[in-house]
Amino acid sequence: MSISVGRSTHILSCSCSSSSIAKQTTGKSTYRASFGTTSVYSSAKWGRGSRFLKTAIRAQDRPTWLPGLDPPPYLDGTLAGDFGFDPLGLGEDPGSLKWYVQAELVHARFAMAGVAGILFTDLLRVTGISDLPVWYEAGATKFGFASTRTLFIIQLLLMGFAETKRYMDFIDPGSQAKEGSFFGLEAALEGLEPGYPGGPLLNPLGLAKDIANAHEWKQKEIKNGRLAMVAMLGIFVQANVTHVGPIDNLVRHLSNPWHETIIQTLAGPGS
Repeated sequence: MSISVGRSTHILSCSCSSSSIAKQTTGKSTYRASFGTTSVYSSAKWGRGSRFLKTAIRAQDRPTWLPGLDPPPYLDGTLAGDFGFDPLGLGEDPGSLKWYVQAELVHARFAMAGVAGILFTDLLRVTGISDLPVWYEAGATKFGFASTRTLFIIQLLLMGFAETKRYMDFIDPGSQAKEGSFFGLEAALEGLEPGYPGGPLLNPLGLAKDIANAHEWKQKEIKNGRLAMVAMLGIFVQANVTHVGPIDNLVRHLSNPWHETIIQTLAGPGS
């Protein structure tokens, strides 16, 4: 790998084996590269540049949201999706960091479900397969099988129950998997880590059963969740500006891609 030392343009090319650093002598430090050449630095220069060398090594050990950035010490790369991004320092307190991790995870999952639901129902509406309202008017739709008040109360109870159990599992991990805590259905909802319930009901495909070692799955989920949160923000703004659904916007753009763009839309009619 290549390591940038200090602010200079010197590059020290070395292998990751222990033979990369050959020796250190009094007054001077000699480093032998893997291809046989030797670079000699004085002890003063080495002392001044060692801090930057360590920073460069850490930066190359893990990706960061800004290349070359030295991430905060409390973001050590062990969390899924940790790229050292915390400009406001919100995660300095360990307790707050744990809560923010769970909050982001829940928002990411809601956003993924929301984007999928909006796009699917909008596609059915635009193609004429089903007579569905546009997504931002769905909440005002009247259903014949139940009143709006009844549906709201049922949703409040169900979501309140699920969120309460999630919170209880957060403050006391494993407490909601104990026998008798969920009407005898604990085995069907078992999870070994807060925020990652499992069992045949919530993990029917049996993915990432060993959640403690499923870092790659966690990484994929949080990446897709963050993308979905940005997509939801775009869908909200789009609906407020154009007053149509996302599939309608896409069809309009594809029908005239050089004139039906975000620039013309924001500029207003007659642009």
